Amino acid sequence: MAEWELRPASAADVEAVAELRAVVLRSDLVRLGRYDARRVRQRLRDGFTPAHTWMIEVGGSPAGCVALRPGEDAYRLEHFYLDPDAQGRGIGSAVLGGLLERCDREAATIRLNVLRGSPARRLYERHGFTVETEDAVDVFMVRPPVSREPAAGR
Repeated sequence: MAEWELRPASAADVEAVAELRAVVLRSDLVRLGRYDARRVRQRLRDGFTPAHTWMIEVGGSPAGCVALRPGEDAYRLEHFYLDPDAQGRGIGSAVLGGLLERCDREAATIRLNVLRGSPARRLYERHGFTVETEDAVDVFMVRPPVSREPAAGR
């Protein structure tokens, strides 16, 4: 796996993340008949909250982002994008695993949505997410916290 690290996002990251979103989602949105070059970027700008977002850097260069937004009954995993050149190297799985460990320590549920037919759904399923509902475009998934019970004593 490539060396990677997370750093807190800043407001200055919004345009780079908007562009990354457009690149990563393009093929799925085209397949679903929903691609609009302006809208795909604007939706990111409208929902970008640096306080809940981290930039993923590989070899010191930006390669992705992820947001974990607190909600009333669960965290929302949002804006999880990884540059296509960084995909398939275990980075996304490692980033997701770290966020899940945090939520498990807090006994927190996580919800997300993924585009229908997106290969990202397999990543989420491997990490314990299950489908709650679906519509014509999105699959809404949930993962309850996993209890990390200590081994039984004597």
